[in-house]
Amino acid sequence: MSTAPVTDKRPSTLRGASLPKWSPWAIAAGSLVVAVVIGLAGGLDNKVQWGLIAAVLFVLGTYGIAARVEGRRQAKDRIATALVWVCFLVAVVPLASLIWETLKRGVKVLDGYFLSHSMGVVADAETGGGIYHALIGTLEQVGIAALIAVPVGVLTAVYLVEYGRGKLAKAVTFFVDVMTGIPSIVAGLFILSFWILILDMGYSGFAGSLALAILMMPVVVRSTEEMLKLVPNELREASLALGVPKWRTILKVVLPTSIGGITTGVMLAVARITGETAPVLLLVWGTNFINTNPFKDPQASLPLYIYQQYATGQDAAYDRAWAAALTLIAFVMILNLAARSIARWKAPKTGR
Repeated sequence: MSTAPVTDKRPSTLRGASLPKWSPWAIAAGSLVVAVVIGLAGGLDNKVQWGLIAAVLFVLGTYGIAARVEGRRQAKDRIATALVWVCFLVAVVPLASLIWETLKRGVKVLDGYFLSHSMGVVADAETGGGIYHALIGTLEQVGIAALIAVPVGVLTAVYLVEYGRGKLAKAVTFFVDVMTGIPSIVAGLFILSFWILILDMGYSGFAGSLALAILMMPVVVRSTEEMLKLVPNELREASLALGVPKWRTILKVVLPTSIGGITTGVMLAVARITGETAPVLLLVWGTNFINTNPFKDPQASLPLYIYQQYATGQDAAYDRAWAAALTLIAFVMILNLAARSIARWKAPKTGR
């Protein structure tokens, strides 16, 4: 005769009390209300200060309530989650505010006329004019800098990952690390002293491109180097085992496998140098007229145009500066979208 096992239907007492799912929202709302009251009572008119007070109250309130209801161990987990959310908002809110402010002020004069005309003889206090001359300058200067920096940077990364051994590789790595932290003004001063003062080549868009290439090169080297390191060694060994030379393995196996990451790194480097103002101010000088020859005479660029327009202190110039800033943000965004498309298109296809 068999007897069925007796099962205990009573609920387990091992699980303690827990806060409801809506508790973080309630704590956040309460923290915001208390922060507003503290701000008004203390005479703080800045809403950013209210937000920072609310963030501190949210973290402290989360820990205090969770420790009382769930215990100190679970409270530590909740306070870590709260800190993550607070840091996320601290990073996102300024970015969103910047984009919104640029969009709100930039659309006032941003139209087809603004993109297809230069300043020419338009005075700073007058309405009209555009960024056509600055847009051409930025495209040419950044394009030339990329043509110089990308091949050198990619080949340097290939050497460091695939061939680099010994003191030479260590020296190259050291100088790449040093160049990564070089201020843009230092790169501009170097090209100014060598290209313009010593060689007497004159101010031009190409001189600015040389300084931008110096700033771009270490970013390309570092990003490409990390992408090449992610390629599995099994792919290299399989190619070499088939008798394929090493240079051909790099060209046909390693680089196509990492082309997506390399392209993304290149576009990040391009995005960095697109907004540089100091080298352009030193080496290109800027002009209100169209100059399509980057190798002769001063040339305009978008960052320099924004700086010059905003420095005039006129309302019409302010509008043009914000519109140019919006154009610059859109330009960088288009570059990133293009990079993602190219990376997806060139990514190696895997069959079933």
